[in-house]
Amino acid sequence: MQPGDAVSLARFYVERLGVEAIYVADLDALAGGAPQDAVVQALASIGSALLLDAGVTSIDRARAALALGASRVVVALETLPDFETLRDVCAAIGSDRVAFSLDLRNGQPIVADGAGISSNQTPTAIARQAQDAGAGLVIAIDLARVGTGSGLDLDLLADIRRAAPRAGLVAGGGVRGAEDLRRLADVGCEGALVATALQDGRIGAAEIAAAASYRSVSR
Repeated sequence: MQPGDAVSLARFYVERLGVEAIYVADLDALAGGAPQDAVVQALASIGSALLLDAGVTSIDRARAALALGASRVVVALETLPDFETLRDVCAAIGSDRVAFSLDLRNGQPIVADGAGISSNQTPTAIARQAQDAGAGLVIAIDLARVGTGSGLDLDLLADIRRAAPRAGLVAGGGVRGAEDLRRLADVGCEGALVATALQDGRIGAAEIAAAASYRSVSR
């Protein structure tokens, strides 16, 4: 496996560790640059479910993401102009193909500049609006915790679960190991975004198999 080879890395996680889905953030597309379509297509060809975060803010971009092979299109709070846009995307491609990323920093919502969404709203209120707009999955991720191994805010996740009971719930940012996966299941999460804990071996095939009651998502 060559350093920086995203496709080989993803294939290793899927084939050797049993990861069921891959979360891909196309940072070039998110920054307004040229999307990495060839890489995304190669990742989709591995055969696992692919959640693609590529700065989708319109129906056309959502359909383009699906055309590349994405199983779900991620619509992120930090780039979303308003919830009407999310509603339109969900209506156009289907709720089961849309994941709403509830982007947080230290527990506070991250809202795009100029967006018609108040940053003063609680995460639970935003999750409820995303569910009501049609998102089939909510991904609650605290970016301040990503890569820190500091654990997750389980109380907040439980509140989000209660606020948006009809949507699936995946959590990310700070996962430390197998015990966190068990705790996430206990508060109603169907899966987790895991990166650092996979890379340093704290979570491996045995831990993923033990968490078979819900979906583990690699990011």
